Amino acid sequence: MSTQHQEPDERAGNPHAPGHGALDGLRIADFSRVLAGPYATMLLADLGADVIKVERPGTGDDTRAWHPPADQDGISTYFLSVNRNKRSVVLDLTEETGRARARDLIARSDVLVENFRPGTMERLGLGHEELLERHPELIYCSISGFGSGAGAAIPGYDLLVQAVGGLMSVTGQAHGEPVKAGVALVDVITGLHASLGILAALRHRDATGRGQLVEVNLLTSLLSAMVNQASAFAVAGVVPERMGNAHPSIAPYETLPTADRPIALAVGNDRQFAALCEAVGKPGLAQDGRFRTNADRVAHREELRDILTRRLGAASADHWSAVLLAAGVPAGPVNTLDDAFAFAHKLGLPGIVDIPGATADSGEGAPSRQVAHPITLSGTPAQYRLPPPGLGRHTAEILDGPLDGSDDASG
Repeated sequence: MSTQHQEPDERAGNPHAPGHGALDGLRIADFSRVLAGPYATMLLADLGADVIKVERPGTGDDTRAWHPPADQDGISTYFLSVNRNKRSVVLDLTEETGRARARDLIARSDVLVENFRPGTMERLGLGHEELLERHPELIYCSISGFGSGAGAAIPGYDLLVQAVGGLMSVTGQAHGEPVKAGVALVDVITGLHASLGILAALRHRDATGRGQLVEVNLLTSLLSAMVNQASAFAVAGVVPERMGNAHPSIAPYETLPTADRPIALAVGNDRQFAALCEAVGKPGLAQDGRFRTNADRVAHREELRDILTRRLGAASADHWSAVLLAAGVPAGPVNTLDDAFAFAHKLGLPGIVDIPGATADSGEGAPSRQVAHPITLSGTPAQYRLPPPGLGRHTAEILDGPLDGSDDASG
């Protein structure tokens, strides 16, 4: 079993090895595919973990075929979005030879991540009970759609969970049809929960020497992420409904039209509302009995919306954004994604990064453009070592030699 305490010189000269990241020395056997699991393991890889992506022969991760769009080499941008800093090996888990090689890889790893349908890993002889008995230090992270009990047979697709988990019931216009989020948000949230669970289990292992099973599922991850909406039901029995871009508890907290495109107003207190009224040339509005407090504004939101819409229609969203932000009012235009990256760049925030000198298939060529890791660490920042790998690119390197390019460090 690999440990987290390898000395840096054990990996000297190995271009695939993590440098000095917060998770340097941590090895993850990643049997997951599509989004939730790969997103979790990419975040950990960015922070220094050595992630070995185990893929099936021929097709590999499902998302390799999910295009358009694709990059200049014809590689799915969906796959590219969650698989950097990983090495890919191909194993046929339907054959004993493949399973034996998988067990060897697991024996030399700290963490296993999988998101097969519940029961699949057990049928392959790779279930958590068997592996934790054999390797008590292993962290075994299992990601499912609806848990390993009564919901085990339900396929775990993000759209399905958004529907049955209530998110679509609060997304969309009040009198329109339910709408899904524009990205697979539940998968992303579940991936975050998985990475958090893994780190918590590693902290426990540091203290006790014992690994454990970490289980996360899409449904309860969504219910937790519904925060105030879920709390409204749990505490007060309120079943929320669709309100478009309005907020059930705050006003004005929504998008409103301007002369050219919508602007978002996120007015969270009375001081900000007074500043808004001053900025749009209606200073007396803050003292109007209908709008004096937030509760008043929520009760009269339609009247307030009509007044603000008339004022905001006199100029562009960019004009009002500049005026309102200068007045201390949280506001901004509804950007397209290119505008959003440009905005981040303007603010000096990381948006897009390049992994130089490599492409996913050849290992050499033009830089691979990637969306930046979202966490900033002052001492051990995120690293961009490897582009998303070509299918099975590292199979021989990993399975026929030491995992870290030096003498095997398994214990």
